[in-house]
Amino acid sequence: MEPSVGLRTIPMKKASLTYWAAISAFLALASCEKPKSAVQTSPPEVLVTEVVQKEVPEIRQWVGTLSGFENADVKARTTGYLLRRAYQQGGYVKTGDLLFEIDPRPFQATLDQAKGQLQEAKATMLGVELDAKRAKELFEGKVISEQEYTNKTQLYQTKVAAVTAAQAAVEEAQLNLDYTKVVSPLDGIAGQAQAQIGDLVGTGSNTTLTTVSQIEPILVYFPISEQTYWEFADRLKEIMAVAEDKRPEKVELILPDGSVYPHKGKFDFVDRQVDPKTGTIQIAVSFPNPELTLRPGQYATARAEIGRIPNALVIPQEAVSEMQGGNQVGVVGSDGKAEIRAVKLGPVYGHSIVVTEGLKAGEKVIVEGFQKIRQGIEVSAKPYTETPKSEGSKETSEKKPTSGES
Repeated sequence: MEPSVGLRTIPMKKASLTYWAAISAFLALASCEKPKSAVQTSPPEVLVTEVVQKEVPEIRQWVGTLSGFENADVKARTTGYLLRRAYQQGGYVKTGDLLFEIDPRPFQATLDQAKGQLQEAKATMLGVELDAKRAKELFEGKVISEQEYTNKTQLYQTKVAAVTAAQAAVEEAQLNLDYTKVVSPLDGIAGQAQAQIGDLVGTGSNTTLTTVSQIEPILVYFPISEQTYWEFADRLKEIMAVAEDKRPEKVELILPDGSVYPHKGKFDFVDRQVDPKTGTIQIAVSFPNPELTLRPGQYATARAEIGRIPNALVIPQEAVSEMQGGNQVGVVGSDGKAEIRAVKLGPVYGHSIVVTEGLKAGEKVIVEGFQKIRQGIEVSAKPYTETPKSEGSKETSEKKPTSGES
């Protein structure tokens, strides 16, 4: 029977050839892929430097507040109406310069009255004095009785006392009149006026008229922890035992912009007690301020060398990584393999830090590339070159800031 018209039959031989051609192409492509195990990776590159052993200064720095060497609250010592302000607010004044004037007229009137009463008392005393002298002569001549002589003498002594009281009233009135001129008690910067013209001063909130601060020299107050105080109590005692004018000026002042103040200061005093609320004790350092650029209330950092550390092991600060509350460094051994090692740190020295445990002199620590390494991995070590930093970040030394310390 012949096949139906319109149907096509594919020959078996041709279909087999197509199938085997597809299989061959797949195998050829598969053979081009390389196994993952055959991919070669180069060791990670890290920058290393040697652990240096040397003597380093132990330097501490503390954040403090500037204050006037003397701060005088200028108060009205008598009650009256403010007549005028005679100084430039924020300007420099000298001892005795007029700052304020209180209306003097009532006080002048009181003084005039007291002077009149004094003259009257003196005149009365003069008359009684003559009577007392005559009574004495009459009593000696047995002309008058002892009682009459005693009365005359007592009257004279009463009038003498009245003159003394009148003289004191004059002096008091003069003093109150002088107090109407409020003057500066010291050389320094006079602050903003706390009272306006026409205010009744000398009572209530208007007792203090302004504040004058002596800022040459100027003090920097900073707190240190009780623990830190005990560490350096002997050294502080030695410094305080030296006369103030002979103490060495070795304390630097770092300003808020990072620059170092051109004049060095010296320790001025250690407070008498530890503050029970904060557990800190106040230290004060005095700095020359000839240009009057430093002002009370400013924040600054005091920095001082308090000792020397012999044979200290020093590495760059960048080499230290903090992991889970501890400090670690990467070390490259002589075999070129990396080791992650826990270390204990000491004070900061410049841009480096002292290591007290965990390293030896001459070992190579990883400064850059710590995140690339694992324990025992082979690395490609290159020498590290320190980048110069600004002058303001000069040598500092403190493990961690505590209660104003850094």
